[in-house]
Amino acid sequence: MAQQPATPAPYHTGMLSNDTPRERERLEAIQRNVDAFTTGILQDLPLQGSWHCLELGAGAGSIAYWLAERCPKGRVVAVDLDTRRLDAGRAANLEIQQADITSDGYAPGSFDLIHARYLYCHLPTRDAMVERATRWLAPGGWLVIEEPYHLLAETSPFPTVQRILAAYQHMYRENGADMTWARSLPSLLARSGLAEVSFTGNLGCMGGLDKDRWRPLIAQAAPALLAEGLVTETDLGEFSALLDDPAFIDIPQITVSAWGRRPTQLPAAPAAS
Repeated sequence: MAQQPATPAPYHTGMLSNDTPRERERLEAIQRNVDAFTTGILQDLPLQGSWHCLELGAGAGSIAYWLAERCPKGRVVAVDLDTRRLDAGRAANLEIQQADITSDGYAPGSFDLIHARYLYCHLPTRDAMVERATRWLAPGGWLVIEEPYHLLAETSPFPTVQRILAAYQHMYRENGADMTWARSLPSLLARSGLAEVSFTGNLGCMGGLDKDRWRPLIAQAAPALLAEGLVTETDLGEFSALLDDPAFIDIPQITVSAWGRRPTQLPAAPAAS
């Protein structure tokens, strides 16, 4: 289990910082609410126990651990800018790497499966990184990318949510993220040379009591949103009250999951005329 040299993270401060006290809570909320959807997609692939897998932006590690269990004769490389929440001891075939994939990379044809979730929307060269990841696939290998598509804040039926989401989305844009980029994923996979491209979506839930995953997200973002004057303490209090209301349910985003397979053979070049 190799440990690679660290590279600087782009999110040093603010609501996207790896050092915020609520970062683990945010990551675990994502895992609780999205893992079943993600593993359902991965299980529908012809997953084999000997596969070599790459988990990009591994976060708190749940998908990397899941893959390590299902590919016991292969290996799983879990890479992230910040690996302090990953446990290399969870599996003998698990390798933890701390790296920046926009500057570091892998040899062509290294992996049978590459998966990323909620990563690409934050990358400055996200389109190019899709094409780059396809080159890391072995012939017949699969690339699976899952990204959020945020619905317009003003379309929420709740004025408080409109204000909170508008502020939240503004801060992401200011940090270079594109929360509507997911719509382009299927086309990007196809243009990058992948075949059997398919996609699906998972509606996000705000509210619904124990179904909610937005309380930790907004709680983590709150100090930065307040400091920038984008929300008030009253807004946050009203939002918290909504989350405590059993009748409150909203749909703030859709997770778009798209996947494709690298052809086992490249198309034949057209004959010269």
